Amino acid sequence: MHKPVLLEESVAALALDPCGLYIDATFGRGGHSRAILARLGAAGRLIALDRDPDAVAAARPLAALDSRFSIFQGRFGALGEVLAQAGLRGQANGILLDLGVSSPQLDTARRGFSFGSDGPLDMRMDPQSGESAAQWLARADQDEIVAVLRDLGEERFARRIGRAILETRASGELLTTSQLADLVARAVPTREPGKHPATRTFQALRIQVNDELNEIQRCLAQIPDLLATAGRLVVISFHSLEDRIVKRFIRQESRGPVFPKGVPVRAAETHGCLRALGKPVRPSPEEVAANPRARSAIMRVAERLAPSGIELDARHGSGRVS
Repeated sequence: MHKPVLLEESVAALALDPCGLYIDATFGRGGHSRAILARLGAAGRLIALDRDPDAVAAARPLAALDSRFSIFQGRFGALGEVLAQAGLRGQANGILLDLGVSSPQLDTARRGFSFGSDGPLDMRMDPQSGESAAQWLARADQDEIVAVLRDLGEERFARRIGRAILETRASGELLTTSQLADLVARAVPTREPGKHPATRTFQALRIQVNDELNEIQRCLAQIPDLLATAGRLVVISFHSLEDRIVKRFIRQESRGPVFPKGVPVRAAETHGCLRALGKPVRPSPEEVAANPRARSAIMRVAERLAPSGIELDARHGSGRVS
């Protein structure tokens, strides 16, 4: 059963306006979307995206029942295109990104995300697009494999595992999750307490196959143009690589553009377009006990500032020229 992580905290962080426009850019199985809809009024609107066709299929009954809700299939890196086609750029009052893999993806053996059950070595968020993990492993050279395991999985035994993959590939195919998990278990000399030895390898391959880190960067780069003034960005990450990108983005956009020394600029032009709100939020011990997959989650929140020369009316959220 899918349990949305940091559900109450993330919905509260959006500071929902019952009449506002909100974006759930990672629908999954709709836990966050349903919580948002429950707090919206009749004039509110929620647009959801997901690249996984199973998630989109799960969302369609909700879209049929609730006219305030729309679902689109696609990468969240294409969020700007979706809102532009709908004529809604710059109008979102809140955008939620719940990064990583969903419980249904992990629990469905045919998707190939988990070493916990045997299935085809796929790992694609959209099985109808791109190459699977097995296909990538069949063509990548050893240096590429080692780099991915080291950089995307932070795997200290990347070279041992890469060599074992090449040896196995030379003598036979590597097509299933069990084959890969067993290979890694044999190649890794020591185990982290409480972790399967293949955890980092599966993480790295999933990120590589789905181009996840670049997708996050593409999405974040569009956020300032998609949010309305005082609109909120809420991002839930599940490992340090994701969180580092989010943290740097918010910090950079809070500082504003960097001009060469001596270039005359107005003070307003040096201001950023976002501001970080509060400290990073982690799941409570109670949530982690009820849902162990939440243990590594971290949530960051930022707010869209008024454009240069516009002062925000804090009482009404409207802008006026200053």
